[in-house]
Amino acid sequence: MRIAFVSDIHGNLPALEAVAADIKRRGADIVVNLGDSLSGPLLPLETAQFLMASDWLHLAGNHERQILELHAGSGMADTFAHSQLTSRELTWIASLLPAKQITSEVLACHGTPTSDVTCLLQNADLAATQEEIESRLGDVAATLIACGHSHVARSVRSTRGQLIVNPGSIGQPAYMDDYPYPHTIASGSPDARYAIVEQHQGQWQSSLLAVPYNNRDMAALAKSRGRLDWEAALLTGYICQAVSG
Repeated sequence: MRIAFVSDIHGNLPALEAVAADIKRRGADIVVNLGDSLSGPLLPLETAQFLMASDWLHLAGNHERQILELHAGSGMADTFAHSQLTSRELTWIASLLPAKQITSEVLACHGTPTSDVTCLLQNADLAATQEEIESRLGDVAATLIACGHSHVARSVRSTRGQLIVNPGSIGQPAYMDDYPYPHTIASGSPDARYAIVEQHQGQWQSSLLAVPYNNRDMAALAKSRGRLDWEAALLTGYICQAVSG
């Protein structure tokens, strides 16, 4: 079995198209999108239309929920995405779940099996400990767990031999966050990231992949919409502190 996992597209359609083409070239039995697909200053409507036309399995991330629960204090990324979507796209994202048991062996979730805002393999900018990962997994019996949310591409084995894979972010290679303390996540390159996981002789193994695409157009689009933080991230894979507010 060969599964492609994608996550955290954040409205970056050219990055998504590059990854989709790479998946087609390499081949996969199923493609699973782990959520946070639309939020951001780029192309939320066009990205939603691309995903809705695909035969992929889609999950909701916390940003799908936040787009639907929009209120006066919502962030710019969710507010912009909501403003671009029609009732058709909003109905689609409302139908998505944050976690799904794909087979008896495979569980996919956006954050952890029980939370769309907790990272399974990270604590902000630090790697989670083995004990923290085990606690967040709880009694999950799946031998393969895929998660997103952190934008940090990692592959980890639990003490029970389970493979836990975060494919990284397709569309937002760096960002700043204030929760639970101010920190920066930076992949160090503008490439779009995803993972392919295969089973050989009863064991899961993963490949974490980085795909180049025309990132300069998306950086220019972010700049035109006043998001210099996104521009820097899309150009370099880092956040420029001078424009990160």
